[in-house]
Amino acid sequence: MSCGTGDCSTCEVSENRGCGVSSVFDWLYQIDSPLPNKYIEVQFKGDRKDFYLNDQNTKLSKGDFVTVEAEKSGYDVGKVTMTGELVELQMKRKNRDPETFPPKQIYRISTKNDLQKWEEAVKNESNVLEKAKRIIEEFNLDMKLSDVEFQGDNTKATFYYIADKRVDFRQLIREYSSQFRVKIEMRQIGARQEAAKIGGIGSCGRELCCSKWMTEFPSVSTSAARYQQLSINPQKISGQCGRLKCCLNFELDGYTEALNEFPNTKEKLKSKTSTASFVKLDVFRSKMYYYNLNEPGSDLLEFEAKKAKELIELNKKGEIPEDFSKFVIGSSDSENYNFTNEESITRFDPSKTLKKKKRSERRERFKKNKLKARKRKHKNENS
Repeated sequence: MSCGTGDCSTCEVSENRGCGVSSVFDWLYQIDSPLPNKYIEVQFKGDRKDFYLNDQNTKLSKGDFVTVEAEKSGYDVGKVTMTGELVELQMKRKNRDPETFPPKQIYRISTKNDLQKWEEAVKNESNVLEKAKRIIEEFNLDMKLSDVEFQGDNTKATFYYIADKRVDFRQLIREYSSQFRVKIEMRQIGARQEAAKIGGIGSCGRELCCSKWMTEFPSVSTSAARYQQLSINPQKISGQCGRLKCCLNFELDGYTEALNEFPNTKEKLKSKTSTASFVKLDVFRSKMYYYNLNEPGSDLLEFEAKKAKELIELNKKGEIPEDFSKFVIGSSDSENYNFTNEESITRFDPSKTLKKKKRSERRERFKKNKLKARKRKHKNENS
C-alpha cells in the first residue's frame, strides 16, 4: 500500500526493516468508519508497535506514515497498521487502559522532510550495527548484539542485545555516543524476542510465527513433545531461536484430550501364556503397540485403545485370558505393501532385453565389417 507521498523509496525502506507483525487481521480496513479514529495503532521496526491518540481527528488509513511523539524526547516515524474500533478492542485485550497509561500523541502525517531524515537514519543502521559489534569484541563483553533501531528524528539509537549474565556496559555507552553522535539506549531481550525481530523461515517452510502474528510467548516444555509422541531430539524440536518450538503448544490441547481415551501406558497386558509391555501408540488411529516379553523375536502386538483398556481392567479384576487372540488386531509388520514398477528403485536401470538387443547389433556390425575387410583384401590381391 502506498504511503501517500508518491515516493516509492519510502515504502521500500519500510519493508526492509524486518518482518511485519500483525497480531490481528483488520478485515474492515477498507471501509471508512463514520466515527473519528480516536486511537491508532502504529508499527515501527520489526515487531515494535504501540497505540497513539489522534486528538486532532486527522483522517488516517492503513499504510499511512505518521510522525508521532517519541518515548522521551523528539519524534518518531511509523506506519499505521490499524484504525477504527478494532484498535480499542486490542487495547482492552492487552490491558492498555487509556486513563492509567495515557497514549502518546500523533503530531501529523509525515512530511517529506520527516521521511527524508527517517530514511537517512534507517540506511545507516546496518553500518552502525557492524561497527557496534566490533566495539563489543574490543571490550571483550559477554553479550550478543542483535539489532539496532534509530528514532525517526535521527537523535537516538536503541541497541537490542542478549546476555546470560549482567553486563556492565557504561564504558560501552560512552564509546557508542562518541562514535555515533546520538543518544544511546540499551535494551536486553530474550532469544524468542530476537527471532521475532530478525525474522526467518522455519522448518515448516513458512515465515516464523513469532515474527508474523504472535505477540506473546508462552513457556514450552519437553512434556508437550512427549504428549505428542515426538522424539526428544533437540535438533528436531528446537526453533531458530534455539528454544523449543512455539508450535508444540498449538495442538497440545487436542493431544491431551485424545490421550484421555487411552489406558495407562505403564500397565502391562497379561495372559496365561505371555506378558506384553507397551512400546508406542498411534493417537490418530487410536491404536497401541505392545512387545511380547515371552517371545522376543515376535512382531509387535497391535491393539485398539478400547481393547487394551478392557484387557487391563480384566487383569485388575484377576481375570487372565488364555491368550491375546481375542483382543489383538495383528502385528505392526503384517501389512503387505504392493509396489508397482513405478515405485521400484531399479525402474531407471536399462532392461536386460535392451542390453541383449544392443549386444546382438554390435555383433552384426562386427561381422559385416569383417566381411567387407575380407572382400577388400581379396580384391587387392587379384589386382
